Amino acid sequence: MTDLSPPPLRNDCFALPAGVNWTPVDEALALLRDRLTPVTAAEDVAIGDALGRILAQNVVALRSNPPQANSAVDGYGFAGAVPEGAHVLPLMQGRAAAGVPYAGAVPAGTALRVLTGAALPKGVDTVILEEDVNANDGQIAFRGPLKQGANARKAGEDVVAGDVALTAGRVLTPADLALLSATGVARVHVRKPLRVAVISTGDELVDPGQPAGEGQIFDANRPMLLSMVRRFGAETIDMGRVADDRAALRAALDSAAAQADVILTSGGASAGDEDHVSALLTEAGAMQEWRIAVKPGRPLALGMWQGRPVFGLPGNPVAAMVCTLVFARPAVALLAGAGWNEPQGFLLPAAFEKRKKPGRREYLRGRIRDGKVEAFKSEGSGRISGLSWAEGLIEIEDGARQIQPGDPVRFIPFTSYGL
Repeated sequence: MTDLSPPPLRNDCFALPAGVNWTPVDEALALLRDRLTPVTAAEDVAIGDALGRILAQNVVALRSNPPQANSAVDGYGFAGAVPEGAHVLPLMQGRAAAGVPYAGAVPAGTALRVLTGAALPKGVDTVILEEDVNANDGQIAFRGPLKQGANARKAGEDVVAGDVALTAGRVLTPADLALLSATGVARVHVRKPLRVAVISTGDELVDPGQPAGEGQIFDANRPMLLSMVRRFGAETIDMGRVADDRAALRAALDSAAAQADVILTSGGASAGDEDHVSALLTEAGAMQEWRIAVKPGRPLALGMWQGRPVFGLPGNPVAAMVCTLVFARPAVALLAGAGWNEPQGFLLPAAFEKRKKPGRREYLRGRIRDGKVEAFKSEGSGRISGLSWAEGLIEIEDGARQIQPGDPVRFIPFTSYGL
């Protein structure tokens, strides 16, 4: 099979419509969904190596499951329905067991011992549980009624040979591997893992374990983003920290573009003097600063660097994580070939009060306790401990909202984002 690489994205794929200043969250997501396409090539792998990989094409069942009619229980098989009342049937010699089928046919009006998983021989389409039968002297006695086909599995009742068992874009799970094995599929055509480079920017950053001088902080974003990307199923390329130096950042972006399919940066995404990510993307003619109506977050620099999409995330760790989950996560899934992923949220009663003005969508750090959603005690975007405390995000719609305890709020668990 020819291994075709997808075409590169266009430089203007992030361009906003003319006249747009503030972009609502839903519009920003729709633009990403409509303009991004998979960028990963494909390869054939054995199903033992396919867990977590993304199917590049539909998988067709090579064999029906089950391949032939079989017994769902240990018992006795015969043909047809049984009316109400007492019944006695002669019992054939021998039995049918899983992997050891009965070679002959079972005449009408007689029964055969069958075990769970055994292929039903000719003349058997119904099985009665052994617990409902008395057997001796070559006969079985039992009471009806019993429907025809009881306790029997039909051939192909799960999947029929030639049917599509799994569709392209699916991220393969352990259950999928069981289905593929049961239908005779040994190898699958999957997308190569998306490669994501992560860069932290800023003179103020030092790595944990290093001495931090006055005015310096430890880099919390890079370990967070690298681990998030790995949980998303992509391969990570750690590009380290880059100082607020345009030439150094240009070199880092060049190196990232040579190694990765997508680049995530944190810091330098707005329009200040030291926001070199935005400046370099603008210089390259492929920069769009999306001022998104979201809290926390707002500035999100999107652009292309040597044909690679760049997501310029805010430098604040809380905003960086929220923007990664809300915007980068579905975009990364689409670029990887898994399609657009909508996180699953749940309406639950609030265990907090909140007054919100119209204009921006807000995401609070939240968790579920006793069936209600608690919000972190502070909305301060510098409170990184709230990310660790939380089990998901509370999404509050764009309009004004006055939330009282017991009011329904939408809670999106981190697991819905793949974390």
